[in-house]
Amino acid sequence: MNPKHPKYIGIILGVLYGLSLRLLWEIEAFRDLGQVVTVSFTFFVPFVIGFIRIHFECKVSPNLTVSKMITLSWQPIFFFLLATVVTLLEGSICIAMALPAFMFFSSLGGVAAGYLNRYFTKKRNATLMSVVLFPILISPIETNFIALTKTYTVENSITIYASPSVVWKQLGEVELIQPDELDITLASLIGVPKPIRASMSADGVGAVRTSEWEKGVIFREVITSWKPEREMTYSFEIDPEAIPDDALDKHIKLGGEYFSPLNGGYYLSKDHNGNTVLTLKTRLVDNTNFGFYSRIWGELIFQDFHNSLLKLMKSRAEHRVLR
Repeated sequence: MNPKHPKYIGIILGVLYGLSLRLLWEIEAFRDLGQVVTVSFTFFVPFVIGFIRIHFECKVSPNLTVSKMITLSWQPIFFFLLATVVTLLEGSICIAMALPAFMFFSSLGGVAAGYLNRYFTKKRNATLMSVVLFPILISPIETNFIALTKTYTVENSITIYASPSVVWKQLGEVELIQPDELDITLASLIGVPKPIRASMSADGVGAVRTSEWEKGVIFREVITSWKPEREMTYSFEIDPEAIPDDALDKHIKLGGEYFSPLNGGYYLSKDHNGNTVLTLKTRLVDNTNFGFYSRIWGELIFQDFHNSLLKLMKSRAEHRVLR
C-alpha cells in the first residue's frame, strides 16, 4: 500500500477531518463553536468525509460509477467510527445510531464529489476547500441560535388473558427478571441495558418506584396517579451523574443534556371478552436538532423496551392464572 496514492490520501484525510472535529467540539472551551450532537456534525461532517474520499479517488479513476461513488465513500466512515470506538470516544449505542446517517450522507458527499469532478474540471481544490469549511462555518450558528426541543409519547398495548386485578399485581413490584423472560431486541443488541427489577416504597400517590437495570442503572419513578386495576402513572426522577459512564453513552444518557423520559404510566382496560388490555406510555423530551431521525431512534428503542415489559407482564399474569 502506498499511503501517498490519491485513494489512500482520501481515506486518511477523511478520517483525520472527522476525528479533528470530533475532538475539537468535545472540548468545553469550543462548545460555542460546535458540538457533536448537532446536524452539523452528524449529517454534514460525513458528507464532507465522503466528498474528500471521492475527490481524491477521481484523480486516478475519473469515470467512477455512482455505485462506486457511494460504496467507496463509506471507507473512511468505517475507519473513523472504528477509531472513535478504539479511543473510547464513543460507545456501541451511539455508533449504531449514527451509522445509518453517516453512511447516507457520506454517500451524498461522494456522489457530489464524483459529478463535480466529472463536469467541472477547474477549481476542484477550491470546491473541496469550500465543502470542508461548510460544517465549521455553519456549526456556530446551529449551536448558538437553533434549538429544536421536542416532546412526544411512545405508546404500546398488549392483551393479557387475565383479570385486571391479577395484572395490577405485576406492575408495582417487579420481582427479579430472569434473562430468558425478556426477548432479544435491537435495543439490547446495540448495548441498551435491560431491566432487572422494580420495587415500591409504598402504595398510592407520592410513593416511589425504583427501577434497576443492567450495568448499574437505577432511577426513580414518583407515582402521580394510583387507581388500582385502572392506572398507575409516574414522573421520572433521573440523576444522570448517578448512571455509570459505561452503562449508556454520554450523548444519550437518560436525564442528560439531549434525551430523557419525562413521565409515563400503565393503563388497564377490558376488551369485549373480559381480558385485560395493558397499555404502557412514556413521554420523552428530545433536545437534539435531528428531527425525524432522532424520533425514529427514540421510538424504536422505547417500543422495544415497552414491548419487552408488556410481554413480561403478560407472561407472569397468565402464569399466575394457570397456577
